[in-house]
Amino acid sequence: MDLDLRKLRYFVAVAEELNFGRAAERLRIAQPALSRQIRALEQDLKVELFDRSSRGTALTDAGRRLLDDARPLLASADAVERRVRSGGRFTVAFMPGILVTAAVREFAAEFPDLAVEVLRTSYHEQAAVLLDGRADVSFVRMPVPATGLTIVPLFAEPRVVAVPAEHRLAGKDRVHVADLADERLLQDPDVVPEWRDIARAAREGDPAPWRSRPLSTMEEKLEHVAAGQGFIVVPQSAAALYTRADVAYAELDGVADNQVALAFSAQRGGPELDRFVEIAVRQFGA
Repeated sequence: MDLDLRKLRYFVAVAEELNFGRAAERLRIAQPALSRQIRALEQDLKVELFDRSSRGTALTDAGRRLLDDARPLLASADAVERRVRSGGRFTVAFMPGILVTAAVREFAAEFPDLAVEVLRTSYHEQAAVLLDGRADVSFVRMPVPATGLTIVPLFAEPRVVAVPAEHRLAGKDRVHVADLADERLLQDPDVVPEWRDIARAAREGDPAPWRSRPLSTMEEKLEHVAAGQGFIVVPQSAAALYTRADVAYAELDGVADNQVALAFSAQRGGPELDRFVEIAVRQFGA
């Protein structure tokens, strides 16, 4: 049996909403039609995907397993469609602070018939742009989810802390991550696991040692830092691009260096991709 991608999209919508009415509105189809499609998918797979009761809709174990696999499968299908439509284009994504100009210029010179483009990403998008086909390769800052990706390590760089200009640590050349145990982190705590563990131990019972909804862009983060709402930890090269009079940077001890890698879809191949990887490894590895 071949899986019907349309039915999978309907399933994901219901699984995320856990409500057939809301899912139908999101998909812009009638609720009875959506229910029939989900029943047809269950018959195709010979499993029940949802527990339907007066208390609401919940995923079964089989439904949870399908949801885990359906999202990357649909993203891969979207990526194939996008690549086919964008024929003759090669997009290189990058995180702030990683200068890709030299690699892009060398690659473009070798493939003059390709339209080589660049795409700035954020921490939360850097893997997604590969899985949905917006980019062919991406210079990423680890960690990124490895599922569906091939990751080639390139180099490591130190990290620094950004605090308000009037902060007690402002003006210091170096600080230790333990000095920040009582401060509030404005980004995903998994990015700074050393601080996360120290803060949990030092602030047991504190429900919010970090911002519950991390900010997405460097500009947003620095605005909140300058306003005195907390601190962020960033790679040294990214800090060099964002100098502000109301934000102070200091080298940070007690945290691992930021690892930079080149990533691409594990399903991708071809001479253009292979050559770009070779160029990136030679240039950045040095």
